[in-house]
Amino acid sequence: MTAPHKVVPSDIEIAQQATMRHIRDVAAELGLGEDDIDLYGKYKAKLPLELASQPAKGRLVLVTAINPTPAGEGKSTVSVGLSQAFRRLGHNAVLCMREPSLGPVFGVKGGAAGGGYSQVLPMDDINLHFTGDFHAIASAHALLSAMLDNQFYHGNALGLNPKAVTWPRTIDMNDRALRSAIIGVGAGNGTMREERWVIIPASEIMAILALASSREDLERRLGEIVVGTTGGKDKAPVRARDLKATGAMSLLLKDALRPNLVQTLEGGPAILHCGPFGNIAHGCNSLVATRAGLALGDIVVTEAGFGSDLGAEKFFDIKCRFGGLNPEAAVLVATVRSLKMQGGVPKTQLSEENVAALERGLPHVAHHVRNVQQFGVPVVVAINRRLSDTDAELRMVREYVEGLGVPVALCDVWAEGGAGGEQLAREVLTVLDGRSAKYAPLYDTALPIRDKVRTVAQKVYGADGVDFSPAADKAIDWLEANGMANTPVCMAKTQYSLTDDPTKLNVPTGFRITVNEVYGSAGAGFVVAKCGDIMTMPGLAKVPAAEGMRLRPDGTIEGLS
Repeated sequence: MTAPHKVVPSDIEIAQQATMRHIRDVAAELGLGEDDIDLYGKYKAKLPLELASQPAKGRLVLVTAINPTPAGEGKSTVSVGLSQAFRRLGHNAVLCMREPSLGPVFGVKGGAAGGGYSQVLPMDDINLHFTGDFHAIASAHALLSAMLDNQFYHGNALGLNPKAVTWPRTIDMNDRALRSAIIGVGAGNGTMREERWVIIPASEIMAILALASSREDLERRLGEIVVGTTGGKDKAPVRARDLKATGAMSLLLKDALRPNLVQTLEGGPAILHCGPFGNIAHGCNSLVATRAGLALGDIVVTEAGFGSDLGAEKFFDIKCRFGGLNPEAAVLVATVRSLKMQGGVPKTQLSEENVAALERGLPHVAHHVRNVQQFGVPVVVAINRRLSDTDAELRMVREYVEGLGVPVALCDVWAEGGAGGEQLAREVLTVLDGRSAKYAPLYDTALPIRDKVRTVAQKVYGADGVDFSPAADKAIDWLEANGMANTPVCMAKTQYSLTDDPTKLNVPTGFRITVNEVYGSAGAGFVVAKCGDIMTMPGLAKVPAAEGMRLRPDGTIEGLS
């Protein structure tokens, strides 16, 4: 068996015991004075937007993972720990991550700021209201919704078809009752029509904020939002600019557009900004945050949501393409527990040694390694160590990955912080020193929409092909006729499987992907293809994480993790 770990307190206990640096001292290490930042108390600050337009001096490292399971992979924890490890080795590393959504915080995760001794701080603020970015997005989204329905109430001069409204409403909470609703009920309350809500990470405004490169670009993108179509045969798009909403929306987002500076548990700089989900959106932190990090540090560690089939693919095909970014290395996070689950072990038995099941699950790692490599980016596999892992299991994973010709490192950042990530950091530095990256997107955006979807399904998921529903086919024809033909595709798919069926684990073969819905996010600049039964509004579990949370009499928080 492996050597016993020290007993580690809970995530929130570790965070509450930490001694944080004043954020002006964190900023000073990046060459920023107090006049360069806007303070949100002692431990949070907004960075100047102008940093995003400065020349890049840093090198970009992506952290991705195998498909998630209830066993947990710890991708955010590894991202934080790797940035801490780089700093311990003498590098000016900057961490760039997404902001958590209240929905998963109160629903399943209980928090999303890393874990153990590899967290971002102040974790309670970050997991709750933070600097108000999500609220600003909700307000801008709600303003457009209100102005849209106001158009109906006052005569509908734009000819918008009430049955062809595509703009939903939004809220940052898991609330399945809002997936489908009727609004405008009752005399004097506007036009009665069907409505739906999406969670804020699925809002197009979240995607726009994450991809906008400047204030001017933000307002332009907001104006491109398609809220619906006119009636009759024309079915012409009606946009946010037609409603004259974009100026006011920009006002609500003016501060939210600026990245947020916080710190890791070891006092290093962390830039947290935007939070699109990787399964229903493009799953990456903002372009301006990453560019700011590249202007300030010599290594930037960033993460993309869920597995390489979702977040990493969108990072390469959408974010890097739009932002002109040049990723030079990737870290693929895997755990023994998850690989045993991929090999058929139920969650209740994952703590028991089972090398046979682990061996069955190992091809799952190989698939994700190939996913990253096909974008021309070299990959290092990080075995994120858990307390129940045995020497035999860890050795089996290491030997398998070495057999793939890929560097591999044991990672123990949850229990050891940056010290537990130094082996991983050295492997990544060796890859960076080799300068072997030749990043390129997977497809040309000039391809027809159906061909772009097929390319991702076949080359990234391993599908035999794609089946489009009649509604999806009709939507694609409309999009290609209305200016959305030459954009990337953003695949909305379950994170739990390479297929569109969350129950099919490991590396399934002989399957097809079903696309049930396709719609344009014209402001974000991509087309969304919804696969299988994926939802843009999650629901709460039978026992939500919120049930275990409370505010103590002394003002401290219990239950976040």
